[in-house]
Amino acid sequence: MDESRELGRENIAKLLFKFSIPAVIGMLVNALYSVVDRIFVGRGVGSLALSGVAVTFPITNIIMGVGMLVGTGAAAVVSIKLGQKRKEEAEQILGNAFVLTLILTAMVSVIGLMFLEPLLLMFGGSAETMVYAKPFAAILLAGAVLQNVGFGLNPIIRSEGDPKTAMITMLIGAALNFMINPLLIFVFKLGVVGSAAATLISQAVCTVWIFTYFTKGRSLLKIKRENLKLKKNIVSQILAIGVSPFAMQVAASFVTICINTSLFKYGGDLAIGAYSLILSIAILIIMPMLGVNQGAQPLIGYNYGAKQFDRVKKAILYSAMVNAVLSFAGFLAVELFPVQIISMFNSSDPELIAIGSRGITLFLMMLAFVGPQTAIVNYFQSIGKAKHSMGLSLLRQVILLIPLVLILPHFFQLDGVWMAGAVSDFGSSMISFAFMAAEVKRLRALDKERPSSADFELAV
Repeated sequence: MDESRELGRENIAKLLFKFSIPAVIGMLVNALYSVVDRIFVGRGVGSLALSGVAVTFPITNIIMGVGMLVGTGAAAVVSIKLGQKRKEEAEQILGNAFVLTLILTAMVSVIGLMFLEPLLLMFGGSAETMVYAKPFAAILLAGAVLQNVGFGLNPIIRSEGDPKTAMITMLIGAALNFMINPLLIFVFKLGVVGSAAATLISQAVCTVWIFTYFTKGRSLLKIKRENLKLKKNIVSQILAIGVSPFAMQVAASFVTICINTSLFKYGGDLAIGAYSLILSIAILIIMPMLGVNQGAQPLIGYNYGAKQFDRVKKAILYSAMVNAVLSFAGFLAVELFPVQIISMFNSSDPELIAIGSRGITLFLMMLAFVGPQTAIVNYFQSIGKAKHSMGLSLLRQVILLIPLVLILPHFFQLDGVWMAGAVSDFGSSMISFAFMAAEVKRLRALDKERPSSADFELAV
């Protein structure tokens, strides 16, 4: 129990560093899945294959969304329960999270496979890209359960105070993907099928690793038979908090449909392929910020549960500051070296490079504001305020972005699609900052109401 207790005692900056570094490394490595896949597909198969894989993004988003729905929600509740010294309840949450992930992911797989072709056509598939999109999506859907259990339970490892194991898990999956992907694409000539299979195999190994950790490993919490029966109150707690990142993923799917439709109209299949590259780079930049957020999540949740509000304020401040630096660095990279970045994926198609380099500079023009905004969303999620976190998430992903994607292209054509992302990032960030300012005032008021340690000693 010592590892979880230090969340309420150690210096916040030191703890954030300790928990975030493994998470950042893990998330950065996880982001490389997407980048490496696109590089291998772009160089080993071609530009149209990139467009075909891009059409499957809504499906992969929903699969990941289910893992985040359960995993993020369960991790936040586990942190709060451990802060309240309720270990048995935390184990019940773990058991329910495991079963819930299995059930929900299996449902997504069955529905996705039943309606695969019409879904891909709705997502922007064309006659030229469907030959790549359909087999890629089918493999990922068929093995989604093997992939998602590990993805969903990994955040709970961090919540119980073991960020290194959470990081090692992600490193194992990434290392396998880096080795298997080129082997299947370049040696066995399996094309996009090889890329999908490599991702699935590597994630399945991670799932086995995590299940072993929670059953036979040195974990604080264990998956126990008596906790596998779903309980309504536990499921509702998990889903209430996890609905925010899930909504973000589902929203991202709808946004992708809207963007792909506009991109095809104003730029054709190559514009869709370019968007997939831009998304891969955006994910590569944003994932370290999410790693900082994951490192901050148990600090915020534990101390909020323990009513140590001054420590909560420090955790959100430090995480927002670190994310601000990361997002500004990413902004500089994409604005200064757009051609070089896009050329990594395919250096032989000048049209793809031209469309992609123009798109990345416009789409990520307000990236510098995104880091602090994600830290704010993470704060509300960590303290169990699902409505706030979901609202701020949807603001950026849906409420602002979709109308902008539909309106701006009428005035700026293809540039309008790219500009929609930047305008949405800026607007949602400003509103999030206003929400956080009000929340800091609330925390100050709660801190004043809480008896000081000196008052407590005097009363005793």
